[in-house]
Amino acid sequence: MLDLLKTFTGCPAGTLYKLVLPHVTLILYPSADSVVILHASTLTLVRVLAFGEIYPGTQHLKQSISCVAVDSAMKVIVASMNTHIAAWSLSGIQNDIWRVHSSLSLPHGDTVTALDSRSGLLSVGSQNGLYVYTLILENDLLTWSKKWEARVTTPSLVKFAPTLAFIATTSHHDTLVRLYSTTSGHLVQAIPHPRPVTDLIWRFSQASRSDDPALYTITSDSTLRIFLPVVDAPRRLQLHASLDLFSSLPFLVAARFGSHPSRSTVAWLDKEVVRHTIKAILASTAEDTSPQVERLREIDEEGWDIFVRALEDGSLIVSAIANIDRRPPTLIRQFTLPHTSPDTLSQLPSHLYFFPHPDVTRLILVTSPPLATFEVSPLAFFDGQSSGLHLIAKGLDRVPQEESEIRRLVRTPAGRGLAVARADGGEVWRVVGGGSQLARERRWSNAEHVVVLDGGKLLATYSSETSVLTLHSEPISTLTVPSITELFSAPSKTAHECIVGLTSDSSIIHIHIDNIPNPTLRLHSHNNLPLTQLPKLILPVDPMAWSRERSLEEHDTLLSISEDGELSFWIPEEGTSSGWRCTGKVKTGRKNFALASCSSAKKSVLVVRLPDGEELTIWDSKESEFASGLEHRRITSEPMNDLDWTSTPDNQSILAVGFTHHVELLCPQRKTYFDDDPGWAICWKVDIRKDSIWLANGSFLIGAGHQLFLFGQTAQQKDQEPLFQYVARHNGPLEDYHPQMLLQCLLWGKVELVKQIIVALSWVVKAVYENPTREFHWTAFPVEDYMRSQHTISDRKPSKRYNLLFSAPQDKSPDEPVFSRHMVETLIEQLEARPVPHLTPNEHAHLLVLIQTTLEIEEQRRALDANGLRYVISMRSFYILNRRITSDPSSPRSNGAIPRSTGWRERLRYRDMIWAFHSESQELLLSTSTAACNGRMLWYDARALGIFIWLNSTESLRAHMELIARNEYMAGDNRDPTACSLFYFALGKVKLVHGLWKQAAWHKEQAIMLKFLAHDFTQPQWKTAALKNAYALLSKQRFEYAAAFFLLGGSLKDAVNVCLKKLSDFQLAIALARVVEGGSDGPVLRDILLNTVLPTAFREGNRWLGSWAFWILKQRDFAVRILVTPLRDIADALDIQVAEIGEPHYDDPSLALLFSQLRSKTLQTAKGTSEISGRSEFNFVLQIARVFCRMGCHALALDLMRSWSFERPSISVIAPLEPPPSPYTALRRSLALDPRLRRRSSIIIDMDIASTAPTRKVSPDRSLVKVPTGEPIKEESDLLARKAGLGSLLKSAKQDVQVPEFSMDSFNSFM
Repeated sequence: MLDLLKTFTGCPAGTLYKLVLPHVTLILYPSADSVVILHASTLTLVRVLAFGEIYPGTQHLKQSISCVAVDSAMKVIVASMNTHIAAWSLSGIQNDIWRVHSSLSLPHGDTVTALDSRSGLLSVGSQNGLYVYTLILENDLLTWSKKWEARVTTPSLVKFAPTLAFIATTSHHDTLVRLYSTTSGHLVQAIPHPRPVTDLIWRFSQASRSDDPALYTITSDSTLRIFLPVVDAPRRLQLHASLDLFSSLPFLVAARFGSHPSRSTVAWLDKEVVRHTIKAILASTAEDTSPQVERLREIDEEGWDIFVRALEDGSLIVSAIANIDRRPPTLIRQFTLPHTSPDTLSQLPSHLYFFPHPDVTRLILVTSPPLATFEVSPLAFFDGQSSGLHLIAKGLDRVPQEESEIRRLVRTPAGRGLAVARADGGEVWRVVGGGSQLARERRWSNAEHVVVLDGGKLLATYSSETSVLTLHSEPISTLTVPSITELFSAPSKTAHECIVGLTSDSSIIHIHIDNIPNPTLRLHSHNNLPLTQLPKLILPVDPMAWSRERSLEEHDTLLSISEDGELSFWIPEEGTSSGWRCTGKVKTGRKNFALASCSSAKKSVLVVRLPDGEELTIWDSKESEFASGLEHRRITSEPMNDLDWTSTPDNQSILAVGFTHHVELLCPQRKTYFDDDPGWAICWKVDIRKDSIWLANGSFLIGAGHQLFLFGQTAQQKDQEPLFQYVARHNGPLEDYHPQMLLQCLLWGKVELVKQIIVALSWVVKAVYENPTREFHWTAFPVEDYMRSQHTISDRKPSKRYNLLFSAPQDKSPDEPVFSRHMVETLIEQLEARPVPHLTPNEHAHLLVLIQTTLEIEEQRRALDANGLRYVISMRSFYILNRRITSDPSSPRSNGAIPRSTGWRERLRYRDMIWAFHSESQELLLSTSTAACNGRMLWYDARALGIFIWLNSTESLRAHMELIARNEYMAGDNRDPTACSLFYFALGKVKLVHGLWKQAAWHKEQAIMLKFLAHDFTQPQWKTAALKNAYALLSKQRFEYAAAFFLLGGSLKDAVNVCLKKLSDFQLAIALARVVEGGSDGPVLRDILLNTVLPTAFREGNRWLGSWAFWILKQRDFAVRILVTPLRDIADALDIQVAEIGEPHYDDPSLALLFSQLRSKTLQTAKGTSEISGRSEFNFVLQIARVFCRMGCHALALDLMRSWSFERPSISVIAPLEPPPSPYTALRRSLALDPRLRRRSSIIIDMDIASTAPTRKVSPDRSLVKVPTGEPIKEESDLLARKAGLGSLLKSAKQDVQVPEFSMDSFNSFM
């Protein structure tokens, strides 16, 4: 996804600290208000420990960490700022996790000046003295308990002895090294030095006695002194040797420096580290007798202490002192080993450190400052060879104000240059190395606003004190401008990028840079946006996508936001008074903005403050009556601080949202039929705080405090993919074999194409299955295949091949791909073993079922119509989704970084039920649905599948309700009659229920029910008794049984109300009404539709449910109009009250499919179609095409736009004979796509037509009666023309209902 490529954490100003772990060595140093942890071998960042994590109140105090200490034994880091001390520990379970350990504050404002920690002891030097604390566990919390304190001269360094017997301290006020007893705090010894002491090193060696202290001190002249105990005073230290500059230099080198003292840096090589490295080398070179190996063997055998001194000329001198561990120490001897040549180091560092290397035969040398790490080869290094040092990594040089807090990041339009604005000035960086590196260019002093241009080559700053805009070129160019509140750069067709400024009165200044002959600022224009009122915000439109290449195409430059949340996009326009032209508007209805930003693709993000948090919304610029523009909404409790966009090469937008402690990247998600995911999702997250900005090539820069972190798209792990590739895969065009593409092709009648894709997939999967090392490679089908008309499959089997006239037919070659049952079964078996890459578990399961379904379509081509096919596919997807949630753990998993979220669905979508409602194969659908429920459909299953919504036959309704009643009774082990009473009472089978009660001897209510049901409920008195019992059951909250007694008492209305209000099950209410009233025309059903179903459809914005309700209500013109017309317009035209209208859901391409089916199905639907303007229909189709693109079905979007017919409804009086219907012919006939398919054979007359008495005429010939078609639709008179077309249609319908005279001639013509 995104990897951390480079960190700019600042160069350490002083001492480095180490933490040696079993497999890695970490170095640490303070930087402003944080502790930076790096790998010693590579200088790569491990972690930044922010002091504000423990003390939040210090985040904005502009204070820096003064002291750091490391307890290697406990893996604890301690840091201090002013009077506060914070500690972090490395997790013992996860060695890469740092956690807050403890904290401590000194009393009375006593500032910490020195720290050291060892084995649970903490030594603190302060302005007032010296403290020692011990770590204790109090109330399950780690707490520091003060052991003692002493009033001493302010310490500048404190160091525990390895034995913890002593504490050594130094002070800036004198040149003494003081030793204190760790147990009592008493001063043990004060050791004077001729110069200030800059470092203290306690020496520990296994060869020496553990209680013998040895102390190395380094003074300001880089002289190292060795203090050891004497025989007669083992607790006191005495100077035994010293290493100054000239004592370390060979004679020839000393002569080169002359008598003038030179600067140098000295370091001691930890004896234990050196010993392990040398022993590893000697073990691998046991037979080697070269001088280099012999020298190492002598160092090991003699136990030398090694010291390295760096000189100003970049050379390194190695010195050795022998016999330090011997007693008496008078046998100490000193000598110098060969030294390296000059320029081994580029410059003299202030500190040298030698650490263990992961390779035990090598060492790590770290210098600071400048911060650099080298790999040391001891054989060559101790022989004085420059090849003994190899530079591994180097940090940037230290510059002034690099620890100043970052206030803002500003980039060039294309992201190839960057300005880092800090509290004290800032610097300009260029993006180099394809976005993997930053190069520092220049700095500037204080300025309120800054823009960077031409990839970082030019810089312009604005000062509010002088109102002068300064271009930092050679020579400097200035321009006096009005008071500016915002400044940014924008692409330009001239040699340099231009500057746009927003003034305090919301006017806009446009500044160009001319070459005459040097870069010079010129005011190009100064004007206002042509708005009736001042906007709330004016923002730049991010030019990242279209500034990569110079183009003549114009792009939006500004986005204005009004007080009421209206977005307006603006483009510069020459030759007009305002200088700006509006290209589009979007009404968001949002107010109280906190943040806003706009991407290159005109995706706008708004952050609005709410009482319960902050709302983030993402809007598309393409607003219409079919789309509000809202793509994503999210409410967070954590405040958002920063927004920034970037664009992929295919113009997909990625949004970075900066929070207080982390940054989230949001990318668009493909719309899908398989999961209910949001339109945008988090694709990457990093726990870091402050500002962030996108750079060129998808690089992402985060500014945290005073530090910069550069992330890039280099995928370092095998299971990762670059960010742009991830976004393209989750939002770009789908592969042909993707289940979503196959599903849409099946829904839209492209069955032959689906078969071809499955055959091609079988070949690819077979090749990968037979050779697992082979990568999955798919060759995309040409777009023309999607736009090619789909030929219906003949009832005849495919013809055989013949070579000769009378030869026997030959079968196809066994290698030739054939869509067959064997091929499908083999493909499914191979896919289950090796799933297709980059498919989620749900998508993989749907791919298998769609392949199987396509086979069944082929085998049962005459049994199922097109709408029935759509229902079956959706039903199987529904069961797959629910089974997947509780599937076995061995199911295939997706390798995506952010998996799709799934949840249990209680029912099919109403869309899928409506397909079954308009199907002519309902009996087959009913049997298929029953089979999906394992042959025992309960009411739960019937409601999930919408059986009583889509089933049309009254006889089938009654038969199926009886089946459900029997299954409900048989479902339980006890055979409870109460479970089925509601359904049997609806069917009027009271005696059957009475018989069931006779078998329920176990039931406590058997006796009373047998007695009660024995009465005749056609009599009023027993109806009244049943109603009283129903109300009693209501009081006991036995709602379903109460509804049953209402039916028993003859009150269907009350039973339905119980279903609606108590059970919240309007499907059950509809089922009871349709069965009891014997159809779909009853008053109770009508009341349910008007007062429950339609308000629900409007409230949820569900056009499918609304269309079905209007169809049942015989208002079929509204059944068509609701698919296209805004819901508010439909509600205004109705007699019922619609209290709430939800968001319009035009994100389903099947809406266009249903509209094309219904618009000329009946006279009422034709009338409803005529009420829809041509412009609305065009926008509707355009919206569906956009949805196809959001789903990844770009080829289908192109096919829709290319072949959609805007022809008015028309009829033919007599139709030619057609073969029996098949799924393919029905699919083609249902779509208004091909002009040859658009005329229906007949039209259902479902409205009164005023006409004169028909005259008897001879039967018409067997030919189509032509119906006049209207003129091409004109936008200004479209509705009038459509109504005229409706008149022609009614006239044709009148002809259609005339009764022709019988004619034998006409009869014979059909023989």
